[in-house]
Amino acid sequence: MKILLSQDSFSIARRGDEVAELLATANVEVVQTGSDGLAWLEPLIKTEASSGCNVFGPIDPDKLDRQHLNDPNYWSKEHPCYQGRLSEIDFFNRQKRLVFERCGTKSPFADDDHAELANILDLSPAEIIEGIRVSNLRGRGGAGFPAHIKWQTVADTEADQKYIVCNADEGDSGTFVDRMLLEGDPMRLIHGMVASGYATGSSKGFVYLRSEYPLAADIFAKSLEQAYAEGVLGENVLDRGFRFDLELFIGAGAYICGEETSLLESLEGKRGEIRTKPPVPAISGLFNKPTLVHNVITLAAVPGIFAIGAENYANLGIGQSTGTMTFQLAGNIKRGGLVEIPFGISIRELIEDFGQGTKTGRPIRAVQIGGPLGAYLS
Repeated sequence: MKILLSQDSFSIARRGDEVAELLATANVEVVQTGSDGLAWLEPLIKTEASSGCNVFGPIDPDKLDRQHLNDPNYWSKEHPCYQGRLSEIDFFNRQKRLVFERCGTKSPFADDDHAELANILDLSPAEIIEGIRVSNLRGRGGAGFPAHIKWQTVADTEADQKYIVCNADEGDSGTFVDRMLLEGDPMRLIHGMVASGYATGSSKGFVYLRSEYPLAADIFAKSLEQAYAEGVLGENVLDRGFRFDLELFIGAGAYICGEETSLLESLEGKRGEIRTKPPVPAISGLFNKPTLVHNVITLAAVPGIFAIGAENYANLGIGQSTGTMTFQLAGNIKRGGLVEIPFGISIRELIEDFGQGTKTGRPIRAVQIGGPLGAYLS
């Protein structure tokens, strides 16, 4: 039988690696995947059944019946960790997953036909930027700046070299969304960076990753090798006649390098210090060349925009906040994890419906949103 086992940092922190070893010794076919965002159920196991995908968790390796791990009847509704079908878990089925669509469904290194990226590259650079404009994608790093303005500025600025830089220096306490994507579906980010490189005329990209994410670094490095082997990166991307190279850069742990200009200084081998603006990075960024700087989720949103259509993406959300947003629930909350849902949901819904209130059962007194520089709400 085949079992899907989450093996990202959430799972491993709760002995998911030991669960994988036990299953392997029982001759169970294990597919190690990213997380579905159900952090409160990790380590999480999924099995395929005629009725759908059955979920078991949290799995305690000390309580597994080692003699029956390879018996399909063992993984049934009678199992003490049975949680129901994935489609029945309210935390999951109320979501609209575009960025994290494939996380939890396959190995990070599963074969990929790269059809979504190929379809994007069939468009002209101007058509891609127009799609980003129509979608009204805004930066997911916090400032909410319209992405298409950055893209158009880089495309219009003449230079012999342009760069794409992904800010994966996720240093705010209680944040983990970048790490989850890099561990669960790194190819989604690679596709988004290749598409942005083609649209803006950039041939080189960097992913700036915080040093505290060794598992994400290892998985992403292997995905880079896979991308080069499969023609997604290199001198002739998917036989489209353009070059795009991508490099992983590990930061030294400075919190200030989460700010884009400090990050660029660090990439250049300098002390991470904030630059004065203007000029903005889109005109004079890395090595004084036009540079498109986005965070992980902004770039990873690009494939989903073109998969469902820019206008359909713009119809998700509310007002000028279009598309889906990845909300991270952490702290004194009963069901912490990741929720991807269109903008427009209330904080109360996130905490009481998805999070099921406080873990201690005490009344909610205050909520911090937006990281350490965010606000406290009563």
